[in-house]
Amino acid sequence: MLEIVHGNIKTMEERDYDDGYLRIEDGRITALGDMREYDASGRRGTEDVRVIDARGNLVMPGIIEAHCHMGITEEKKGREGDDCNETVDPVTPYLRAVDAINPMDDAFHDALKAGITAAMIGPGSANVVGGQFAFLKTHGRCVDEMVVKAPAAMKVAFGENPKTNYAEQNISPVTRMAIAARLREELTRARAYEKKIAEDPETERDFRYECWLPVLRGEIPLKAHAHRADDILTAVRIAKEFGLKMTLDHCSEGHLIVGELKEAGFPAIVGPDMASRNKIEVRNMAFKTAGLLSKGGILTAVTTDHPISKIQFLPICAGLAVKEGMEMEEGLRAITINPAKICGVDDRLGSLAVGKDGDAVIFDGNPMEVFTRTLCTVIEGKIVYYDEECGFLC
Repeated sequence: MLEIVHGNIKTMEERDYDDGYLRIEDGRITALGDMREYDASGRRGTEDVRVIDARGNLVMPGIIEAHCHMGITEEKKGREGDDCNETVDPVTPYLRAVDAINPMDDAFHDALKAGITAAMIGPGSANVVGGQFAFLKTHGRCVDEMVVKAPAAMKVAFGENPKTNYAEQNISPVTRMAIAARLREELTRARAYEKKIAEDPETERDFRYECWLPVLRGEIPLKAHAHRADDILTAVRIAKEFGLKMTLDHCSEGHLIVGELKEAGFPAIVGPDMASRNKIEVRNMAFKTAGLLSKGGILTAVTTDHPISKIQFLPICAGLAVKEGMEMEEGLRAITINPAKICGVDDRLGSLAVGKDGDAVIFDGNPMEVFTRTLCTVIEGKIVYYDEECGFLC
């Protein structure tokens, strides 16, 4: 059992506690509230209970990265550690992120040090259909033990990346028309497969199309890489045609079409705004986008798109979005409960509430401010990082 006491607890739920406690048992939150209601019941000092005095510091849910390539595009390993894009076939829905994520990548430690306890990780955007994302905790050595949800989304991409990759190979798609056509063709075949097995359960299963069933059944969303406004709206058009859930990832020109996106009803994962504008389609990329979308009534998260910008700068990216107009509270929501909802894991993560996973972080200030230090990171009731220099747990 782990108890955090005397914390300034920000739950990301309806009620916060200026001087509160949090109790975690068997990996789940079993109690939280005001210290005036706290009952140690003789547990303090027993061998099976760890009590951390937060000393008035901020205690909040673990931060969540909603879109990245951590462990697939490994740091310091060059081409040998890059498994992000299978650039030989534009349609590869059957690829699974869990088969390529290396938890030994240094980025996982950087994430823990920044208070990031979970991340959505998957293939890149070179292909029209890139494969299946997985949602993982950021602590561990075995991917299978870190998985919260897999598959968690199906990656699709619009715009420059598929165009430039396959134009160089002189095969389709080399235009935006062809990208949309290849995706429609694949979805049409997948629908036909779904119908076929529904009519005859004895039908031999097809590995290529079996991976589409969670998408077609609405269990997981399309994860649509789209920067330019017209590409975003093409993604919306196709998702509506096939009746699919979808997240709009990057959404760099989303601020130009707020009304249309509000009407469409899809959530947005905005970023990496800390990166350079090194492509034509990101020329309007700006930190103001996240705030304008959230104020427009669109469920919005912020992303680093690691390694495009570093995973540890996720809370700072949210802070820069606040600097450019996003509400302070919404900035914190954009890296906690909002990505949890968008990624379909808010029943377990994103806020501090009884029954949810015991993932919490203690900061000595607002994590969106550059001087704030992570004092302690907890995943499922286990201390996975703490700042030894500050002597916080001594």
